[in-house]
Amino acid sequence: MKQITIHTASKTYDVKIGVEMTNEIVSFIKKSFPQVSKLWIIADKEVYNLHGTAFSEILSRTYDVTTYLAPKGEQAKSFAIYEDAINHGLSNHIDRGALVIAFGGGAIGDLAGFVASTYMRGIPFMGVPTTILAHDSAVGGKVAINHPLGKNMVGQFYQPEGVFFDLDYMTTLPKTEVLSGFSEVIKHAFLSDRAFLQELMDNFHSPEQLDHVFLTDCLMKGIRVKGNIVAKDERESNIRAFLNFGHTYGHAVESASGYGNRTHGESVMIGMIFALYLSEQYCDLTFDLQGFIDWVASLGYNLNIPSHITFDNLYEGMKLDKKSQHGNPVFVLLKDIGKPLMMKVSVEDLRRADQFIRVFN
Repeated sequence: MKQITIHTASKTYDVKIGVEMTNEIVSFIKKSFPQVSKLWIIADKEVYNLHGTAFSEILSRTYDVTTYLAPKGEQAKSFAIYEDAINHGLSNHIDRGALVIAFGGGAIGDLAGFVASTYMRGIPFMGVPTTILAHDSAVGGKVAINHPLGKNMVGQFYQPEGVFFDLDYMTTLPKTEVLSGFSEVIKHAFLSDRAFLQELMDNFHSPEQLDHVFLTDCLMKGIRVKGNIVAKDERESNIRAFLNFGHTYGHAVESASGYGNRTHGESVMIGMIFALYLSEQYCDLTFDLQGFIDWVASLGYNLNIPSHITFDNLYEGMKLDKKSQHGNPVFVLLKDIGKPLMMKVSVEDLRRADQFIRVFN
């Protein structure tokens, strides 16, 4: 088992990565919450059907457990599902002595964390991520649900008590989810150094051929990058915004495509290519962008933006980004790998970058 300690201004907690982690989770709860009244599992219903029954059965030997099953992916992060989850908690007599367990991918972590942060003004929660993508969202305390006009527009910062990655859950991930997760790993490499990025490009050739050693190494490195940034800026007042590299355009693509119709990671990959193009234009970034595009396309990323999603559609989405200033989008760009900065970009240059994305497809 590997372990990373995350330090923030409000809380310090451990992220553990290994196999057969359920007994480790039980031990953690016994030690950290000896008087816990109930465990409230909030789970992706599809993931729960695969792994949840065995997980909850072990927990039920020691604790009173209730489970709320949410839709998969971004469909879970709606006002309606949030209200339904709160109703479930109240109907099942969840009190302030309970512990929420987020069991699923990043969307479930966002939903469960937001439920925990607001239920009875806040009860503790822990994460049991079941996707590679969640190595990003499960660390750092951003919890949220979506608004029809924008992703993650309703939320707050609320740190978990601990995070437990069981690599056994990753073996059943479909190709699309592996690619979605590795998009965030690649993002962390861009924010870190060329060696990390080159290692990924040299060793990641197929989403269908992953071993635990390589995956653990990728997760550890990605979590360290995020943990180091979050430790310096928990509430995104400055450098934490760098973690949104690829997300301004990517979120707009994801929203315009309809939540659930395109994975978050694939949308972010498109957004990173968009930001890399702008980085070449604005920051004199020296980088083989075409070689990078060829690599990610060979992995199976769908980089196409349908013609019915126009630049004007996407620009409206970009203006709603949380980094926007006075209604104008602000982008995370790179002056070099590992050297991000914030930059205002003209509408004309955004349009040119959008045309570049569409032309190479």
